[in-house]
Amino acid sequence: MASQREQDAADYLRKHKLLELMENLSCMLLFHRPENPREFLVEQLEQLKLSQQSGKKGPNLFNNTNLDAIFGILDPTNQKYITFAQYKHALTTLGIKNINECPDGVNEDKITHETFKTEAIEGLQRCSATYEQL
Repeated sequence: MASQREQDAADYLRKHKLLELMENLSCMLLFHRPENPREFLVEQLEQLKLSQQSGKKGPNLFNNTNLDAIFGILDPTNQKYITFAQYKHALTTLGIKNINECPDGVNEDKITHETFKTEAIEGLQRCSATYEQL
């Protein structure tokens, strides 16, 4: 059983999403491998702060080119759509939680490239938002 001090520490970490923040920053460091890691971390934290204040997109590992490539892998015959199951699996693999279960095209089981990218960007933004909305 955790002591009160340990429980308070766990509550603090959870409340301020510090574990998620450290994980995101560590992933960004390992992905980009900057020459000056401290300066890079400061820049990432400044981008997060700006994102929190403005609502604009914050730092993220995946960009439009990456999302286009993922969609292309899922749609090798260039039908211009993927199934809902493919959509859901791809977003889950990207680490997105709370996936939109009713995206455009779900009733036809045809999720377009545009819908996939929109949902992925929004989901990734939610994942990287390791702060409380103002």
